Amino acid sequence: MATKYSDLELALNTMVTEFHKAAGNGPTMNTTQFQTLISKQMPALAKTVENEEGLGQVLQQMDVHSGDNITFDNFWKLINKQAIDTFNATHKERSTKCTCLLQ
Repeated sequence: MATKYSDLELALNTMVTEFHKAAGNGPTMNTTQFQTLISKQMPALAKTVENEEGLGQVLQQMDVHSGDNITFDNFWKLINKQAIDTFNATHKERSTKCTCLLQ
């Protein structure tokens, strides 16, 4: 019998798959590949990374140093930040704030 995966497990698989697809099946991606991934998969963030200043700010938040390629660990930091921002912006009960920390 085939394993049935939850929505969360499928979402995680999608993130890993899309990262590696954007990276040309490599372990890291360059900034052009990253911008393409963001424009296709994260349109709410795409406007931020379409110019050099915005891209630089996002890369800095992800702990990517100038000239370095982007690892999945760097990408995961972005996912963490976006998850918290999205939760805080859309959660109906304002007394609840996401304080998730990436360790």
